[in-house]
Amino acid sequence: MLAVVRLMLAAVFIVFTTLFAFLYCVFSPRNPKHVYFFCRWFNLLHKIVGLKLIQRGLHHAPTPNNSVYISNHQSVFDFVTDPGMLRPRTVSLGKRDLLIVPFFGLLYWITGNILINREDKSKARDTIKQVAEAIHQRDLSVWVYPEGTRSNGRGLLPFKTGAFRMAIEAGVPITPMCTSTTHNKIGLNRLDNGVVITEMLEPIDVSQYSLNDARALADHCHQLMAAKIAQLDQEVAQIERKSGLEHKPNAT
Repeated sequence: MLAVVRLMLAAVFIVFTTLFAFLYCVFSPRNPKHVYFFCRWFNLLHKIVGLKLIQRGLHHAPTPNNSVYISNHQSVFDFVTDPGMLRPRTVSLGKRDLLIVPFFGLLYWITGNILINREDKSKARDTIKQVAEAIHQRDLSVWVYPEGTRSNGRGLLPFKTGAFRMAIEAGVPITPMCTSTTHNKIGLNRLDNGVVITEMLEPIDVSQYSLNDARALADHCHQLMAAKIAQLDQEVAQIERKSGLEHKPNAT
């Protein structure tokens, strides 16, 4: 019953937010400032889900300078845990398929996020170059999930090089953001779903890398993030043990 209530609340929240966003953005559609504004709203969803969200490391964000932010991509619950970490004038890259998602697709587009066709390799390469140029022309930062797909409990998947090529071409730092593991953690029928930690790491200077080094840069970031996620998972386990909030795995 609690799961039904939560899903209904989340649905009402998204519909209301989309309708408001349409009215709010209609006179300046796709302005990157809108993404940050509405991410403040989405940052409240963790309360509906029953999570205690610990957010830290935001002082590492190179604001007001531009950056390519990268984060681990676990599940649909990323939209619950990650929005509070997004910085001003930052837009995300998402699959064009998001457009067909009722209400959310419109919200994602009109607020200024960038939709790409990942199936067409040639167009994807052009998009990387165009986004790298837009970072400076439109004073943007970009948020990318470099795994390219949700991990769904498979750990941190290998990184694709697009985000790293983008940062190298634009000459802006890579800033990793890590979220502790949420797979099998969140039960919508459970009142308290414990703790999730999100942490921004220090920016990584890419000035010494060429486009040919994109794979090496991706692998370096993967190692840093995998180690940090393991550390965050241990910290979450300790916090929940002390609080008596250890949960049995639950997929829903």
